[in-house]
Amino acid sequence: MTPVGRHRIEVVLHRPDRLAGTGRGIEPRDGWSDDPKDPAYNRMVRRPHRFSHEALRRADRQYDLLAVLDWNRDPPVPGLGSAIFLHVWRRPRYPTAGCIAFRRADLDFILSRMGPRARVVVRD
Repeated sequence: MTPVGRHRIEVVLHRPDRLAGTGRGIEPRDGWSDDPKDPAYNRMVRRPHRFSHEALRRADRQYDLLAVLDWNRDPPVPGLGSAIFLHVWRRPRYPTAGCIAFRRADLDFILSRMGPRARVVVRD
């Protein structure tokens, strides 16, 4: 479930081999730690990585463009949740594991208009 609150976008990432974009490019060995025992919990890591993590470079197009929200990031509290992203949806109304997913054109629109003071508001 996506955490309720007002979340700031920390960084926008993209697949430079699939689309031009601003922000940091996702490299083939980039991952995100989701293991509460990992000292790098809820942070970007380089793969291979000995703790549980997810690959940011995916065969599907869900992470071609993604924004990292500030949920549990400074400092991350083990077990409070990790990897809350805005990303491209798999298909309409298909659930995520706590992220927020949009049609690619809508995500482009949203991210192109968000300034540094903008927040993603999640209500219950």
